[in-house]
Amino acid sequence: MAQILQPSWESAGERAGAGDGPAHIRPRRGTHRSPPARVPSRSPQPPLNSRRGPCWGDFWMPTDEQRLAGGVYGLLIGDALGVPYEFHPPARIPPPAQIEFEPPWGFHRAHAGVPPGTWSDDGAHANCLLASLLDRGQLDVEDLGRRLVNWLDLGYMAVEGKVFDVGIQTRSALSAFREGASGVESGPRGERDNGNGSLMRVLPLALWHTGPDETLAADAMRQSLVTHGHLRSQVCCALYCLWARRTLEGVAQPWEEAVASFHRLFPTGTAAREELDTQVRPHTPEVGKGSGYVVDCLLSARDCVRRGATYEQVVKAAVALGHDTDTTAAVAGGIAGVREGVEAIPGRWRAALRDKDAVEPMVTALLELRGRRPSSPRGG
Repeated sequence: MAQILQPSWESAGERAGAGDGPAHIRPRRGTHRSPPARVPSRSPQPPLNSRRGPCWGDFWMPTDEQRLAGGVYGLLIGDALGVPYEFHPPARIPPPAQIEFEPPWGFHRAHAGVPPGTWSDDGAHANCLLASLLDRGQLDVEDLGRRLVNWLDLGYMAVEGKVFDVGIQTRSALSAFREGASGVESGPRGERDNGNGSLMRVLPLALWHTGPDETLAADAMRQSLVTHGHLRSQVCCALYCLWARRTLEGVAQPWEEAVASFHRLFPTGTAAREELDTQVRPHTPEVGKGSGYVVDCLLSARDCVRRGATYEQVVKAAVALGHDTDTTAAVAGGIAGVREGVEAIPGRWRAALRDKDAVEPMVTALLELRGRRPSSPRGG
């Protein structure tokens, strides 16, 4: 049987990098959460606009710290923006000007009763991965599996501890993990098991990781195994992390550079390269339909990031595709947040994102780990 976490008050910061034992989850305000590793005492933070990056004419480049924070909050806010529009076809999505946390009057919102600004399973799983990385100091798929089980069973990392929108493959995988399967065996491996559940959570790995591309890609593929074991899902996770890294580096064509990096890592003749070239087909023109299929989700995010000049345009384009709106907007919004920086995320959305107190310490820990000061996510 997999060991299921029990809430405790043990400080995760005291356990960073220690052994292979289970992570511990502490309850907070009726939910089940653990503080991340290396969480410092919070100190006053200067205003966001005091630390802008280099400027050229009317354009400014975000700093690395703003890109990192933008990735975390870009994913969470994109997820929250997409929640009320999920399952609707594109023809029924409101025009971009009306796409907000609170849909326009008369719109039949999905997940009725979920307050505006609430992230779903996408954000919760990404937070589970980020917390695990900060706590363990490495990718630990057993620890990640335990945290995901605690999300499903106890509401860990869910806003107010309330779980909704659980994917079929994810539920099956976590059931297998709970019953004793290892983290590299629990995810179903059939070709029809290629939902976007491992892709939606993987961005924190790219933000945390400082190893070479080869290790980043391998870790991205390995974390997928917990819930989605097919090679196609693994390949999409690896390409996405390379895309995020090239975006973080500020290169002019991050998608193309990511594909080139993947080609170098996986030469012609390897199974991963075959999967990329025949199934993902990363150079295909705009084809995204906003579905829950992992390849379509990744290419939909690519298309939205290419079309949108701002964070807001990117995530609204993702929602406008309809269907799996929260995940498409989370996957696209994470990249847009890295590209534009946290300041470029509209303040009204940063202010309205729920449960920021659960995320801020992890962002602080991430930025301190990367040797940078934190940027506040709070809008006005």
